[in-house]
Amino acid sequence: MVRGRAVGRYYGAEVTVVEDAGRPTRFTWNGRVFGVRRILDHWVTVRMDWSPARAPRVPERRHWRVEAGTAHAQGVYELRHDPATGEWLLSRVWD
Repeated sequence: MVRGRAVGRYYGAEVTVVEDAGRPTRFTWNGRVFGVRRILDHWVTVRMDWSPARAPRVPERRHWRVEAGTAHAQGVYELRHDPATGEWLLSRVWD
């Protein structure tokens, strides 16, 4: 590990997310519930498979980097939401 930089692991695992006004408040992954303690970052990207010829509306994906945890541990997690499908993914976990 490089000093001062965290190492992230990519997952792409589906998670169940509870939202409040569009913001994640908790999520369930591998049968454990993680409470969101703090939102660290939020950004929006365009889906890479989007083509103006196929769909006139630009499909977005919303990304949330959150500090979250269980009763025993906490960490930093990146959640990705696809509003078109309603799907939430746990895309990355930082050590």
